[in-house]
Amino acid sequence: MLVVMKTSLLLVRTRAFCRLAVAPLALVIASVSPANSQNSLSLKPVVVTASRVATPVTDVIADVSIIDRATLDKAGQTSLREILAQQPGVQFTANGSYRSSTSIFLRGATGTQTLVLIDGVRVGSATSGGASIENMPLDRIERIEILRGAASALYGPDAVGGVIQIFTRAPTDTLQLNATVGAGSDGQRQAGASIRGASGALGYSLGVSGEKASGISVATNPASSGFNADEDGFSSKSFDVKLSTRLSNAHALTLGILQSRTNYQFDGTPSPNPLLLTKLNSDARAIARLNNVNLQWAAQWLPQWKSTLVLGSSNEDSVSEYFRIPDGALGGNSAFNSRRTQASWQNDLALGQDVLTLLLENRTEAVESSVNYAVKERAVRSAMMSYAFNHPAWNALAVLRRDNNSQFGSFNNWAFSGGYKLTEHLRAVASMGTSFQAPTVNQLYYPGFGTATLMPQRNRASEVGLKYGQGALSLGAVVYYSEIQGFIVPATNVQSSLALLRGATLSADLQHGATHYAVSYDYADPRTQPNDLRFVRVAQNILNLRVNHRMDEISLFGELRLSSDREDAKVVGTGRDILPGYGLLNAGVSWQLRKDLVLMARVNNLTDTQYTLVNGYSVPGRNYFVSLSWAM
Repeated sequence: MLVVMKTSLLLVRTRAFCRLAVAPLALVIASVSPANSQNSLSLKPVVVTASRVATPVTDVIADVSIIDRATLDKAGQTSLREILAQQPGVQFTANGSYRSSTSIFLRGATGTQTLVLIDGVRVGSATSGGASIENMPLDRIERIEILRGAASALYGPDAVGGVIQIFTRAPTDTLQLNATVGAGSDGQRQAGASIRGASGALGYSLGVSGEKASGISVATNPASSGFNADEDGFSSKSFDVKLSTRLSNAHALTLGILQSRTNYQFDGTPSPNPLLLTKLNSDARAIARLNNVNLQWAAQWLPQWKSTLVLGSSNEDSVSEYFRIPDGALGGNSAFNSRRTQASWQNDLALGQDVLTLLLENRTEAVESSVNYAVKERAVRSAMMSYAFNHPAWNALAVLRRDNNSQFGSFNNWAFSGGYKLTEHLRAVASMGTSFQAPTVNQLYYPGFGTATLMPQRNRASEVGLKYGQGALSLGAVVYYSEIQGFIVPATNVQSSLALLRGATLSADLQHGATHYAVSYDYADPRTQPNDLRFVRVAQNILNLRVNHRMDEISLFGELRLSSDREDAKVVGTGRDILPGYGLLNAGVSWQLRKDLVLMARVNNLTDTQYTLVNGYSVPGRNYFVSLSWAM
């Protein structure tokens, strides 16, 4: 009842945003009819992450987005973090240059409160709690699903802001060959190749990719301890393979492997510092390695019963090395490596139109580090049950989950969501649920920073929204509210009494003739209590607009991002600085030279806007990239 009352209060406080939601709905519905739009595809896109069961996107209750391969093909040298930031409810920060340490914020939640999966297997650091988004190659991704909102009942700890699931390239029935090369400003280079197909009962997909750039200087403030005005470049290599075989009509096995290694420069000196390196003669390099392996067995035991067994491991290494520039002597290093294993068994039982899902899961995580942590391993054993009600006028999803953490004991979480058709094309949706998050290893034990007495954070969340879909037009409006009890403030590692995540999202997507429009507006106001301080590095207002227009073999596209200001800690001293708002404009063209050959060119930050995401760190100015892709 308390959550319902607070949700109602939030609705009152954000009535201006609700008016904004109703106005576009009424305006676009009145001005655009199905006769003016292209017919939608007969096959509806399917979403897996929203309920763990494949569901047509039109029937999904949750607030989700899909990034398909066609969108990724237009990315060029743009990294995964920029692609994600074009979606509703997503913000990111990065410590300078084209590749660097990155944090993703979903609905204003911190970087450790977003769960990242690769083909159903968790990835991320057990020490810092975040996933190395900068280390995931776009070229090897088939599609991405973003689930916004508390999802611990479905996926366990850490899914406070939501879930990002990455699906890697899969085998195909026919032979497909692909190759891409590209180049751009600041020494950017890119190349990749893949082959997919099938031979008898065996399907296969293999790919390699590589990127590099001379980059820009990551730091902007000469007063910072490690500042060096030199260029800080990066190089990245990745390899993936996926093999699938159908043992019978009812049983199939899939093996997936993804390996990636990124080496990027930053400014800094080691501690201890036996060679007495300075910020001017130190070549500091961060090496991020990802090794993700998963084996899946899909079985259709009965027409109404199917199961999926997933065995996976995800190793993520974060190594820093410091070399003396004149002679290349190693002056120090550090390592924060994580080893994760996962075994899950999901059973889906069809009961008429409804689906009952039962899940058992066991996960372990271990740390191998140059820091001697007091505790280096922990395990989580989980059981989950969900029931999906599917009816013509309404649908609902009820979820119960129990997680046993070897350090902190057992926690129960629940979620309930529902959708009701107000008209043939308009649905009202609502959800409530809980989540929890155990402190990371760094928060507990890092020397001089960790506090061993920290307790898990508990979250209670709710949201209400409207979804409209007719033909090639879809509209959405959602208002959300969350309370995090015992919130751990990232910068100070102090456990506050409460944090509030509240906001609203408006979105519209339209295919009108040869032109596709996508626009979203986000209001996010996460704050700690009782001091009522904003979360650092999170903007309150974000507007994203994407337009794509096709003219026979040529496709033109533009992307606009407007952001309000944000707060961040001062580089030197105490207190906070205001990081000004900014606007970014990207533009590009894709030209189908032949049936098997595509030329793509894009310019990012067309107006050369100077802005800051993290105080003291730079971001690229105007930059271009040109690529040539061949496919057979």
